[in-house]
Amino acid sequence: MALTAGIVGLPNVGKSTLFNAITQAGAESANYPFCTIDPNVGIVEVPDERLQKLTELIQPKKTVPTAFEFTDIAGIVKGASKGEGLGNKFLSHIRQVDAITHVVRCFEDGNITHVSGKVDPIDDIETINLELVLADLETIEKRAARVEKLARQKDKEAVFEHEILSKLKETFENGQPARALEFNEEQQKYVKQLHLLTTKPVLYVANVAEDEVADASANPLVQKVKDFAANENAEVIVVCAKIESEIVELDAEEKEMFLEELGITESGLDQLIRATYELLGLATYFTAGVQEVRAWTFRLGMKAPQCAGVIHTDFERGFIRAETVHYEDLVAAGTMGAAREAGKVRLEGKEYLVKDGDVIHFRFNV
Repeated sequence: MALTAGIVGLPNVGKSTLFNAITQAGAESANYPFCTIDPNVGIVEVPDERLQKLTELIQPKKTVPTAFEFTDIAGIVKGASKGEGLGNKFLSHIRQVDAITHVVRCFEDGNITHVSGKVDPIDDIETINLELVLADLETIEKRAARVEKLARQKDKEAVFEHEILSKLKETFENGQPARALEFNEEQQKYVKQLHLLTTKPVLYVANVAEDEVADASANPLVQKVKDFAANENAEVIVVCAKIESEIVELDAEEKEMFLEELGITESGLDQLIRATYELLGLATYFTAGVQEVRAWTFRLGMKAPQCAGVIHTDFERGFIRAETVHYEDLVAAGTMGAAREAGKVRLEGKEYLVKDGDVIHFRFNV
């Protein structure tokens, strides 16, 4: 279940400042390129109002949120695929993450150097996208050379591979990512084995100035990013990394007052964390009792025994049934007993696909 999202971007767009705010891990942040040479990994809690509501309802001794990983990857520059800057080392770090959180600069500040000398978020996005495409093109060309000869000899498996590789090669030569293509299930399994950079899902983060947070739509640079992302069916989250780094130092009451002063109801970080969690294809189920109310991460599409295994392998091995009620039904009923009386508690078997928001008690025997 150890999925991680990589934070990428050109140097000095606010990546490490944002990472510090997300994880409070203290990654070095400075006004010069390549201040982050080794990727920083931090664990971040997933904000979830449902967990708080369940805590109020059940009043357990302990409440435990779920979490996942963010990786801060050092800034990429034009020519990275050919070794420019810190080059392929950074690309290899991107290869190890499961989704990409792409930070782009949408603010002017003469005191913070931009690596290309101008603030243009679309140019920044295209610079990084091109480097990832070029890196994938190199991967494909090496593999295609090996299978082409066999494909000419009508080797069935080689013909299958060569057809996909040719399609990818043409797409990359047109500057497009692999995720722009559609494949059937069998083809997708093969493409997954290639570990391409441009198959990874992407979320764009528009980093704005402090005085633009309340009305980011008035920022023309943000709108450009949104228009670009719309063509990829990607989401855009607007944050001010500088403000977010200040908010994390506040307690809950101070945070609420600060957000109110800014004219916003929720921090950009909370929005970003949830959006990235969903981008990774992750969801949450809960266990709830007087000892502990806890959120657990699972991947959408997992069945009840697999989700039981998230808690402990014995739960999966000895799985019998999952006593399940959805969060909304439990809250509406008020207590687990009332939910049972209302017929909202179900016994689910091994084929049950767990849903986001399920509250589950696993029955098992080992």
